[in-house]
Order: sequence, then C-alpha cells, then structure tokens
Amino acid sequence: MNRTNFAAIGAIIAWFALLGQYYLSIENRIASVAEATVRYFSYFTILTNIIVAVFFTAHLLGSNSSLKKFFQKPGTATAVTLYITIVGLVYQFVLRQTWNPQGFQRLIDELLHSVVPAVAIIYWFLYEDKTKPQWKQVPAWLIYPALYLVFILIRGAFSGFYPYFFVDVANAGYSKVMFNSCLLLLAFSCFAALFVVLAKWMARSYTQ
Repeated sequence: MNRTNFAAIGAIIAWFALLGQYYLSIENRIASVAEATVRYFSYFTILTNIIVAVFFTAHLLGSNSSLKKFFQKPGTATAVTLYITIVGLVYQFVLRQTWNPQGFQRLIDELLHSVVPAVAIIYWFLYEDKTKPQWKQVPAWLIYPALYLVFILIRGAFSGFYPYFFVDVANAGYSKVMFNSCLLLLAFSCFAALFVVLAKWMARSYTQ
C-alpha cells in the first residue's frame, strides 16, 4: 500500500472516531451543549486524535498546500506519532481498567485509544524519513503536552472539571497532581528519545 492510500485510511478512521465521540459526548451530556463541547476538547485524547486526523488529511492535499508542507517539516511526523503513542499507552495501562464501555461507545473508544495509535505508529515505521528526527527537536516536542497540562489545570481551577483522575486537583491535591504531571512529561521525554534512537538506528540500517 502506498503512502497516500495509507494516509487516507488513517484519516477516515480518525475522523470517524472523533465525530462518533462528539456525538456520544452530546448525547450523554450532563451539562449544557456548550460545556459538553468544551469538555470534549479538553481531553488530550481528542486533541491528539484531531492532530493525527489533520496530519493524515494533509497528506491527501496538493504539494503546494501549506498544511502539507507544515507536516512535512523535519521531526513533525515523529512528534505526532509520539503524542498518539502516549495516548495509547496511558489508556492501556492506566485508564482502561477505570471503565467498561459498551456498544458504540466501546467501538469509538478502541478506535481513539488503540486503532488510531497503531495506524500512526505503523505509518511512522513505514513512511517517515528516519533521517529527520534529531535530538535537538525533543524539547520542542514537549511544548504541546506541557501547555495542555497548564490549560487543564487552569480551566479546572475555575470550572471544577478535570478530564483525567491523575490531574484532578480537587481529589488528589496539587502536590500529587504536580508529581503525576512530572511523570507524564518524563514519559514523553523517554519515548521522544526512543523515537530518535529508533530513527537513527533504522537510518543507519538502510544505508548499510
């Protein structure tokens, strides 16, 4: 399968999952539509799946597209893959046991947390130029998760809504949440380093 077809499949899956989750969020809301919408966009899973969906969609655009050129910048594909990898890992090892979705919700849940991450990782291994990821890019890759943590903590302080239990200041307290946040950023850093190491190893393998 060529890159374009693979990207098209990834885009379809990601957009379907995102629209499905938004429908469920509105259908099962316990707040106003406006608040439910804000909460929908407060999840790192949703924001990151949007990034992945746009990433795959950009590959279907013409070569002169500014969006496509942005995602073709060195290291951008690796950053996107890093973010969605963490989404998948945190869900599988931390969040999966906290609830048991059924029916359509389970389908959407698996797409967002398992299928889309897997598709993105496979895409990275198959199509990313392994000479592009560099050590100097790692600090920039951490800006998005760091800003996200700041956003949810500030909004939570005013709204009382925290999308994940491990950043719920109301129940865990600031010291525990800060500790959890540091662990998350450490995980991002470690996996960012892992992607760089893998890229460099694979790049050397291709040239031998």
